[in-house]
Amino acid sequence: MPLTFAAATDDSLPLFLVEKGGLAAVVDRLDPAQRAWVEASGFDAGLGDVLMVPGHAGDHALGLIGHGDDTARRRSRFGLAAARAKLPKATFHLVSDLDGPALEEAALGWLLAGYRFTRYHDAPAPKAQLVAPAGVVPARLEAIAAGEALTRDLINTPSSDMGPDELEAAARALAEDFGATVSVITGEALLSENLPMIHAVGRASTRTPRLIDLRWGDTGPTLTLVGKGVCFDTGGLNLKPAASMGLMKKDMGGAATVLGLARMIMALGLGLRLRVLIPAVENAVSGNAFRPSDILTSRKGLTVEINNTDAEGRLVLADALALADEETPDLVVSMATLTGAARVAVGPDLAPFYSTDETDATAVKSAAARVADPVWEMPFWPPYDALIEPGIADLDNAPSGGMAGSITAALFLRRFVTDTPRYMHFDIYGWQPKDAPARPKGGVGQGARALLAALPDLLPS
Repeated sequence: MPLTFAAATDDSLPLFLVEKGGLAAVVDRLDPAQRAWVEASGFDAGLGDVLMVPGHAGDHALGLIGHGDDTARRRSRFGLAAARAKLPKATFHLVSDLDGPALEEAALGWLLAGYRFTRYHDAPAPKAQLVAPAGVVPARLEAIAAGEALTRDLINTPSSDMGPDELEAAARALAEDFGATVSVITGEALLSENLPMIHAVGRASTRTPRLIDLRWGDTGPTLTLVGKGVCFDTGGLNLKPAASMGLMKKDMGGAATVLGLARMIMALGLGLRLRVLIPAVENAVSGNAFRPSDILTSRKGLTVEINNTDAEGRLVLADALALADEETPDLVVSMATLTGAARVAVGPDLAPFYSTDETDATAVKSAAARVADPVWEMPFWPPYDALIEPGIADLDNAPSGGMAGSITAALFLRRFVTDTPRYMHFDIYGWQPKDAPARPKGGVGQGARALLAALPDLLPS
């Protein structure tokens, strides 16, 4: 179902957002019978708790939603979303003291709580609807929710139905919706067009590798998004164990996230020139698979020793980043489900990111806090550059030792962005391990909303 607000109506029910300790002020606004109902219910405004209060005819007259206390809210996001599934079928309007970012978070959480992945089976959607609260821009929040839903749908789709062909089709459908253009370099043409590492990683699969190139916008600053599109990752000849391969349909989460962000940007009509580059491959095993100890020559001319075929994402990103760098856009951003080291460091919720410009990093961190899209800045740490220099080639795709894996991967990518001064890289997870408010178990966007909110500071028009 579309993630949209309900039309305003005269018979919408009031939905009071009640903080811990603030129940008395709300109860004072009710008639004696309703006050008695609330007092008898034991409702204490815990985060996400719901109480429906009847009117004189026994029908629903209003609802109460618990907003918890500061501690509960710090430990969770999208508290209003947690309540939506508990509410009956009705149209509500929100009564609260929220404003600014807190109100936007609550309203967006309500929309995202309606997300269901229904391609393979029906999943009941919540029945409660909400009129857009005064103080938010409904079209903006609906555009953000639609972009996030696109990201989730792409990640949740299994690789049997989401290979390089299907990822290209998704990019083309998005471009058609918003008047963008798409060009694609496929198969052996990757070699003639000097994208050799994308070809090397994808050549073992029966599903043809490609580079997808989407462009939109004619005026304004230039933004290039590069998303890792490894549609399934067996690990290649360094084959993953079963426990590590089970979630590898999500290894195109970077591509899904940049497409979701691109949808937000285009739907909102932002004044910039957007380019999206997606190296789309499947890392498979066959007689022509690239091998450990191979040395590949990249688009940039840098040679790369392969010490692990399961560190393939940085290889395909490297060629795409080198291509992006040739146009010297105002900002290049890469997003990828790149390293397990990032998950060990910060877990599934936080998206580590790297920036060559501290002002840009500050803008993203500030925006992330405003829109409840948590990120964590990591350093491009120069002393670790030596770890990715093997001696036999310019670079090593998988340095030994197992330390600082996310940082060394980011340093590897930075070698391919040499002419564009401002570069950011997000090492995302792209997966919600268990149900949470507004985030059901499955694919999830990370960093996109933070970037969107930061764009006025990153790329002022």
